[in-house]
Amino acid sequence: MTTYVIRRIATGVLILFLLSVLVFLLFNALPADPAALTCGKSCTPAVIEANRIRLGLNLPLWEQYWEFVKGIFVGRTYGYGQAAFTCPAPSLGYSFRRGECVTELLLSRLPVSVYLSLGAFIIWITAGITFGVYSALRRGRWQERVTTGVALIGYSFPTFFIGLLALYFVVIKWQWLPYPDYVSPFVDPVQFLQTMILPWLTLAVVYAAFYIRLTRNQMLETLGEDYIRTARAKGLPERTVIRKHALRAGLTPIVTAAGLDLAILLGGAIVTESVFTLPGIGRLAIDSVLEADLPVITATVLVAGSFIVVANVVVDLLYAVIDPRVRLV
Repeated sequence: MTTYVIRRIATGVLILFLLSVLVFLLFNALPADPAALTCGKSCTPAVIEANRIRLGLNLPLWEQYWEFVKGIFVGRTYGYGQAAFTCPAPSLGYSFRRGECVTELLLSRLPVSVYLSLGAFIIWITAGITFGVYSALRRGRWQERVTTGVALIGYSFPTFFIGLLALYFVVIKWQWLPYPDYVSPFVDPVQFLQTMILPWLTLAVVYAAFYIRLTRNQMLETLGEDYIRTARAKGLPERTVIRKHALRAGLTPIVTAAGLDLAILLGGAIVTESVFTLPGIGRLAIDSVLEADLPVITATVLVAGSFIVVANVVVDLLYAVIDPRVRLV
């Protein structure tokens, strides 16, 4: 087990390194001059050259990458003399457009994306697995047809369409909720719930539909196995057969999909955050692209990719808990 864990973690670290190289080269080896993107249309050649030196863009590309990686662990100082300023570790760059260290920008937006992702995740995984198991146990009956039909309809609609419908009917027409205005749950828990309930449900509808179908298919496959018939022949209660044998055996693809979906949302639910005006990482990424804020774009892509890599490692480790045979791979 220890060897398996070390091997998976080492692989994840290697992938994170390759990801950092790829993302850095993708956004810093562009034909356009990165220094020219640090200020608006009124930039003069003197200002561009000064920004190039302050940000270290005058260095060779390999040295720029080294400074970038070193800043993640020990922080980074920009400029020289009295004009120098420091972004503490973990430093992901400095945004001249916003006049802030990129890490501080991300940390200010991260809680919104975390609340959005975790809330939606709890709803969709609970509903998806519950109705998926229910649908499999009612195979061939009208309950299964209704459940799979509703799931198919929910999976067919994009999140922006569901979100706009929810805003129009719930907020504008029926006025059951006030217009979304995000505040921290530690400031006003009631307003926080009023703001987040529609985004949670919007994401949950789309994702739960997928997990209903996935869980149903996995349950139908495992319920036909010999060991399930053996367990029933031993006289085990049906609840024990379903929960400890059938569902656990079918959890592997569900855990894979759930881990990756949650990681993607943690990197920013761009469409949902835009529809409901939530100040999360996804909204920050969109604003940064529109403003051509290269350091923020680089950092958001790197953070989003890192969430996915870490989620893959965690999912691999969970495999070993769910199925001990995986430890031998």
